[in-house]
Amino acid sequence: MTCENRTFPLCFLSRLRMSTDGQGVTTLVGAYGCPLRCEYCLNPRSWQEGTPYRSVTPRELYEQVKLDNLYFLATGGGITFGGGEPLSHVGFIHDFRGICPKEWHFTAETSLHIPHENMLLAMEVFDDFVVDIKDMNPSIYKAYTGKENTLVKENLAMLIQHIPAKRIKIRVPLIPRFNTQEDVVASVKTLQTMGFEVFDRFTYRTEPRG
Repeated sequence: MTCENRTFPLCFLSRLRMSTDGQGVTTLVGAYGCPLRCEYCLNPRSWQEGTPYRSVTPRELYEQVKLDNLYFLATGGGITFGGGEPLSHVGFIHDFRGICPKEWHFTAETSLHIPHENMLLAMEVFDDFVVDIKDMNPSIYKAYTGKENTLVKENLAMLIQHIPAKRIKIRVPLIPRFNTQEDVVASVKTLQTMGFEVFDRFTYRTEPRG
């Protein structure tokens, strides 16, 4: 499939973000679609039926984001792909990066609940990763997301083998009604054993999805 044939389900685009989604000034590009159904999803419209989204080609997306090129170059910023699960569309992102200035910084905000082949390509495409790991305990993870975390753990192991730890931030939240501070500490210890060094610990909002 050529660059012009791939499309991306663009759910939202947020410009001129600073110090929230990667280094420097960034534009957050949100994908529609997610394999998880988290109780306190921060962006439920990225997967809810009926959410409007638009399929864009790499060139169409570039035309929308290139107006902030000067900000990206001046601050070392660039594009952050979030969602939803953006790495479900890593082939598109690979093609998109190929037409962007080489100086743009690319960050992925991901659950890593993706096929291994997507993970391999993502490690070629992105400079930094922000991984929302939920909890390393399989029972807690499944109760909160509705999915097993075996695939996520395998992708984490792959990621730390190929990407420097300083380029990976792991979000380890306290999730009311699902885990405890002790669970968070246990998750961090497990991740440290794997080689991860940068963590973002916080408490989830408690409004249920819908």
